[in-house]
Amino acid sequence: MLLTRQSLKLSQPLPLTGHPGAVYLRSLNPRSRVTMRGALNAIASLLTNGECDYMTLDWAKLTYQHTSAVQAALLERHAPATAARMMCALRRVLKEAKRLGLMSGDDYQTAIDLPSIRESRKLRGRALSQDEIRGLMAVCENDPTTQGIRDAALIAILRGAGLRRAEAVKLQLKDFTQEAGSLQIIGGKGDKDRLVYLPESAISIVNRWLEVRGFTPGALLCPIQKGGRIVIRSMSSQSVLLIVQKRAIAAGVESFSPHDFRRTFCSDLLDAGVDIVTVQKLAGHASPVTTAKYDRRGEAVKRRAVQNLGF
Repeated sequence: MLLTRQSLKLSQPLPLTGHPGAVYLRSLNPRSRVTMRGALNAIASLLTNGECDYMTLDWAKLTYQHTSAVQAALLERHAPATAARMMCALRRVLKEAKRLGLMSGDDYQTAIDLPSIRESRKLRGRALSQDEIRGLMAVCENDPTTQGIRDAALIAILRGAGLRRAEAVKLQLKDFTQEAGSLQIIGGKGDKDRLVYLPESAISIVNRWLEVRGFTPGALLCPIQKGGRIVIRSMSSQSVLLIVQKRAIAAGVESFSPHDFRRTFCSDLLDAGVDIVTVQKLAGHASPVTTAKYDRRGEAVKRRAVQNLGF
């Protein structure tokens, strides 16, 4: 995708403190850094037919001709949400190039003057029914092994607190307060901390797991080796997916992702009449606009709401 004869390759390496791509990636948390580094490498390769990666591309040379072509190419190859995320990375790098004095303000504004990518408002995934959740818990409770007890606690936390799976596997024993049934989320999405609470039924399930796990400091949810030996270290996000898939098959529940517990959590709270700001705080959403996407109550609730207004 070489648009001009001018080389986009850096003539000489930049120090990490002066490289716009490196400066941008340093501002992200480790998980986002991996994702966005991949996006930047893909864009650099696209612009130079595989000649450059994000460190060797001269980002300051990019013009509207380049950025508009990149956006068009990404939309041909990826879903709108993915293309939008990759273009966000590109814009952020160009912003760092401007801040570092590598690019003029006018050149920066022209390069990013692109139409917004329209994303589908329809949420991926689905909410689980109460019968499906009961079926999943029954499968775990009927499993007499240590894995059954651990998996019940995992599902209770995902469903009861609406955590992202990356947040669940980062939980430490000290983050759980038995008396209040609270979980301290450290470094959630956007590197934000928050305090969430489990329902009473979930607290008892987690406490049962702790009776088996013990109270050695370390990860709250742990891998279990053959023979039932618990290893006090964090599980991987991938292991959460595999556990959920295994229990779904055993319970005869239609395929779903761990994130669907989170969708269910938000939707059920909104259905119960919990105000959207409270749900936003519990879910750790940056904006109530995100939380509102989970509102499935429809027009009937709006119609009933205005009946509270008097004259």
